[in-house]
Amino acid sequence: MSSTTTAVDAPTTAKSGKAAVRTVWALRILLALFFALASALPKLIALPAAVTVFDAIGVGHWLMYVTGLVELAGAVGLLVRRLAGPAATGLIVFLGFAFVTQLTAMHGENAGTPFLFMVPLAVIAWHRRAETAAFFGRTR
Repeated sequence: MSSTTTAVDAPTTAKSGKAAVRTVWALRILLALFFALASALPKLIALPAAVTVFDAIGVGHWLMYVTGLVELAGAVGLLVRRLAGPAATGLIVFLGFAFVTQLTAMHGENAGTPFLFMVPLAVIAWHRRAETAAFFGRTR
């Protein structure tokens, strides 16, 4: 069987590949901005809204600062090519804990919010899966 359509389909595939790379790059930038500015910063400078949330959880302010540092590290990781996959994977796990915390300590208030961020993070993690495997010392 001849594959005469391969030469015709190649530019389309290349264009869609470039579009996917650009889309994932845009997701990485947007999520990094969110995690750094909208999520980590209020915790690290102890804005009253963040303090109120961690007071409701009842674990003290130390967890607020640790959470802010983890979010900031994840944001920076999303912007570093080799760390984007592991950072996205780590943030997914982190958001899983946030979901459980919101269900238990916050009585389900805003419990669905972490899932809104898990979806684009999963896209990033999937797109950067080869780098993540290499990062953890696994190769195919």
